[in-house]
Amino acid sequence: MRVLRNLALGAVALGLGALFGAPHAAPADQPTLNLFIWSDYIDPALITKFEQQCKCKVVETDYESNAEMEAKLRAGGDSQYDVVVPSSYYVPELQDEGLIQKLDHAKLTNFGNLAKRFQNPTYDPNDAYSIPYQWGTTGVVYDPSKIKGTPTGWGLLFDPKQNPSYPFLFPKGEGRDQIGAACAYLGYGFNCSKESQWIAAAKLIEQMKKRPNFAGFVDETPGLGQVKKGLAAVSMAYNGDVGQCVADGSCVKLKYYLPKEGSEIWVDTMAIPAHAPHPELGLEFINFILDASNGADLSNYNQYASPNAASQKQLTGIMASDLINPSEAELKNLQFLAPLRGAKYKLFNQIWTSVLQ
Repeated sequence: MRVLRNLALGAVALGLGALFGAPHAAPADQPTLNLFIWSDYIDPALITKFEQQCKCKVVETDYESNAEMEAKLRAGGDSQYDVVVPSSYYVPELQDEGLIQKLDHAKLTNFGNLAKRFQNPTYDPNDAYSIPYQWGTTGVVYDPSKIKGTPTGWGLLFDPKQNPSYPFLFPKGEGRDQIGAACAYLGYGFNCSKESQWIAAAKLIEQMKKRPNFAGFVDETPGLGQVKKGLAAVSMAYNGDVGQCVADGSCVKLKYYLPKEGSEIWVDTMAIPAHAPHPELGLEFINFILDASNGADLSNYNQYASPNAASQKQLTGIMASDLINPSEAELKNLQFLAPLRGAKYKLFNQIWTSVLQ
């Protein structure tokens, strides 16, 4: 979900997207899959393998947030792209807005490879509009050389006594994780759903912004980069991002934990836009990712957990660690974000927008 691992490539892709507004065209006689995905979220070798298998060309366009993805779909991208990768809590909203289409499961012969917990999820009953791509957790990363003790909760972000002086970051994003974290700290639970709870969480974040060592709104992946460089001591983070830098040795001294008050287990999914130019090719790509070997290659590349049960024996290195695979006790303390629809979705966005102003 929501990766910004390669800032240089992401910036280039974003700049080109803004300049031309649509994916680049392949030769007229060559089938083309237009993939709209988080930056650096798929192994280039998998792209090449799919191109060889389907005798097609893959044109990849990257985005850095669900909001950016949705805005592009609303602006006509639903007829430009063949596969998009929304986070699970965005799927109902895209469905309600008519921006994604129902999937033909008869074409998804590898669907049975998915682990049972990812089949028939609450955010998309019967996986009707989306198929799980990767999953992970949201927690806190910190530099133990600057933070005293062993923090265990969201207080490392919200309680000034726990970090009175070192710079810390907070993600901008769409607000769901941020309001959820504040709600959990206040005792409302990560999946808080009442207006009064959202407002209380928003006020807590506004108080946090006024602290002299608040270093700004920086989303999770670039925030981790700043902690790695010593520019900040604390940030929210995704376990896969931390897993990648542990694997490459660039953040072995940093610590990551799942707050005791509760946090998020998230799923990024694959969906086909409502007016995709090549929906059959999109289904072929989704089925390709659901293959056991391809699913393992995907996770071994980006260090996020695979929802593919058939892939598990082929996962290597850090993919078998507790960082990527939470314990049963930790899983009980994690929640999928509940989808927001209609008036509640608009109200939440109004509250979060007010926090950012």
